[in-house]
Amino acid sequence: MHISVVGLGKLGAPLVAVLASKGFHVTGADKIPAQVAALEAHRAPVAEPGLGQLIAQSAARIEATTDVKRAVVGSEVTFVVVPTPSGKDGKFSNAHVLSAMHEIGGALRGKSGYHLVVVTSTVMPGATGGPIRHALETACGRPVGPDLGLCYNPEFIALGNVIHDMLNPDFVLIGESDKRAGDLLASIYARVCDNRPQLRRMNLVNAEVTKIAVNSFVTTKISFANMVSEICDRLHDADAGEVLRAVGSDSRIGGKYLAPALGYGGPCFPRDNAAFTSLARAAGASADIAEATDVINRRQVARVVKLVRSLLPRGTVGVLGLSYKPDTAVVEESQGIAIASQLSGKGYHVIAHDPLAGDTAHAVLGTAVEVTAEPETCVARADILVIATPWPNYKNIPPAAFRRERQQLIVIDCWRLLPLDQFSEVADIVHLGKGSAPGQQPYAAVAIA
Repeated sequence: MHISVVGLGKLGAPLVAVLASKGFHVTGADKIPAQVAALEAHRAPVAEPGLGQLIAQSAARIEATTDVKRAVVGSEVTFVVVPTPSGKDGKFSNAHVLSAMHEIGGALRGKSGYHLVVVTSTVMPGATGGPIRHALETACGRPVGPDLGLCYNPEFIALGNVIHDMLNPDFVLIGESDKRAGDLLASIYARVCDNRPQLRRMNLVNAEVTKIAVNSFVTTKISFANMVSEICDRLHDADAGEVLRAVGSDSRIGGKYLAPALGYGGPCFPRDNAAFTSLARAAGASADIAEATDVINRRQVARVVKLVRSLLPRGTVGVLGLSYKPDTAVVEESQGIAIASQLSGKGYHVIAHDPLAGDTAHAVLGTAVEVTAEPETCVARADILVIATPWPNYKNIPPAAFRRERQQLIVIDCWRLLPLDQFSEVADIVHLGKGSAPGQQPYAAVAIA
């Protein structure tokens, strides 16, 4: 089977490589010549662990072109993985998807035989069966039905783990125009997945609601954990880590994403939660939980900034971690970026480090924040340190780098990353959600005038 993938960005390029690695012949199409040139040269068009190697291993089954029509005509199935940016109202824009549908439909107008179009980009409920379907049918001159299938099939992945997540999904979500379309897409996943995930097949609008509902629920767990953490900050001998581990032991709840830490960020969670709220309003319903989740999440940066100010009225703040999560250079909605920026705005000298996102962060922060090449430099020069992203290699910084001749360095370890048995003797480790001993004022409860 020959498959085309329209869009060679953070998800499209890995999808090409994964499909090719499972024996499919794949043509990737994109309007950006540099993306196409990279794939043609068997290089990764985007930064993602393992992507370059997988492309090189499957190079014989991969082609690339800027001509969408050529990619579509030579294939039987087309995946559409183009951006759907969020508007001010929280809704996703269909502009790039509709443009792709016009090109795909134009290519299909002169092509005989059955063709399946799969929308992988996240869209608002009602979009695939509404304007997207209309654009496709108008462009190709025939309806979705016997000769044309349409599916909505968003991915549930995390940047930095895209390839693993595509090969080992928790479940596969298929919104289908009809059984034939869903059967064909299901057969592709039967070859692609290394595990045996559940297939959740349903109509188009149910799949669209499911996509944003899943991410909104995950963000709710994160904000619930941070709500518990904020309460435990203010209680002597309380530890949100122990509390939440126990809560997560209940099979009705589960421990994943249930830990005291910083808020969520990145290109998916914040916007999907906002889209869920926007969907509810448009439908005349309420999304109180989603709205509260967003409020709690936005509070976490201010919480850390307030804590720093209470412990260090002035001086140099070190921030370890600027990407929104480990194993990626993406800084979109990054809590580390926000912390560094706000502290700089309050007059602190801020020095920061990130293993991958240094250049990306510098482009966002400019000269307001000093970005260093080595984490040890950040630690050595800081009067107080904030670990904002749980990069595993931060655990390997020598404890001696934290040692001070006089008062111990205070480290606000937002992710409880540093082993206490190694670092508690050389630094004063502060955990969010951990109250003080009786008779001592909890760190995070200190008020700022």
